[in-house]
Amino acid sequence: MEIKKFSDGSALTIVLSGRLDAVTALELDKNLSAELSGVDDLTVDLADLEYISSAGLRLLLKIQKRMDKQGAMRIKNVRENVREVLDMTGFSNHLTFAEDRKTKFSVSF
Repeated sequence: MEIKKFSDGSALTIVLSGRLDAVTALELDKNLSAELSGVDDLTVDLADLEYISSAGLRLLLKIQKRMDKQGAMRIKNVRENVREVLDMTGFSNHLTFAEDRKTKFSVSF
């Protein structure tokens, strides 16, 4: 997985590409732990994220909960296959999306 970060004051954009699985979720978690201090506007761009595992889902939820306390987080540019995983697991109900491009297959819980 490749992680690109763009900072603008208290705003941070993270662009993820590749696979967000058990190994890369741990890497991302370590990478972001200190960087989120002072951030009150986080955008996570998933345009190039090809795969997300349960570990990746847990990490997104962990980051969302942290950002709910210190500011805001938005997820944008979610690929259809990743959005299906978010929808089927119910995680899409707990995450904030910048634009809500619904997929053809959507499950609500």
